[in-house]
Amino acid sequence: MYIIMLGAPGTGKGTIGKEITKKYNLTQFSTGDLFREEIKNGTELGIEADKYISEGKLVPDDITISMVESSLSKADNLLLDGFPRTIVQAERLKKILNENGKKVTVVIDLSVPDEDIIKRTASRVICSNRNCRASFNTIFMPPKQEGICDICGSKLIVRDDDKPETTKKRLEVYYKNTEPLIDYYKNEGLLEKIDINIYSPTTKEDTTNKAFSIIDSRI
Repeated sequence: MYIIMLGAPGTGKGTIGKEITKKYNLTQFSTGDLFREEIKNGTELGIEADKYISEGKLVPDDITISMVESSLSKADNLLLDGFPRTIVQAERLKKILNENGKKVTVVIDLSVPDEDIIKRTASRVICSNRNCRASFNTIFMPPKQEGICDICGSKLIVRDDDKPETTKKRLEVYYKNTEPLIDYYKNEGLLEKIDINIYSPTTKEDTTNKAFSIIDSRI
């Protein structure tokens, strides 16, 4: 099974994705985590990727594909978070899976208004412990103790790419480069959209259950 999570930065792809991986016994494949690991290790690809990420820009296709290609060809039962982000990447993913007798099961698009995304990301904090990386939101899902991770007790921090000015740039990049994937996967008959508004009664559980229903209808 291969499930793709689409949606602009801050729509909750990672949060909903974790619930999906638990229920369907999938491995969450996050290019964001992969980029951060490469950057932390100071690899050549990581250094190149960091130049773009730190400015809120999309990492070029050749760098992204070089990072993920070997992992994708070997793994089964993945939830893809952050890949593909362009038509070029989507075509490459399709080719990799076809070569191994596999295919995408469904593409879930989380749709959230821009103003909600900016508010959500500006109030997001993550665990500074690289072995934990738990995520909280000071408004919508606060930690039990301010500034402290519920899971491991480490300090919570705000990522540079969650600051409002960076989020606005990331949204611009998303609409220019990634939103065309919606039409691409719609034409492939794989797209399923979930509308979310943080000011409505919609909860994390509501969104998760909608995602479960969608997946169940596809398998």
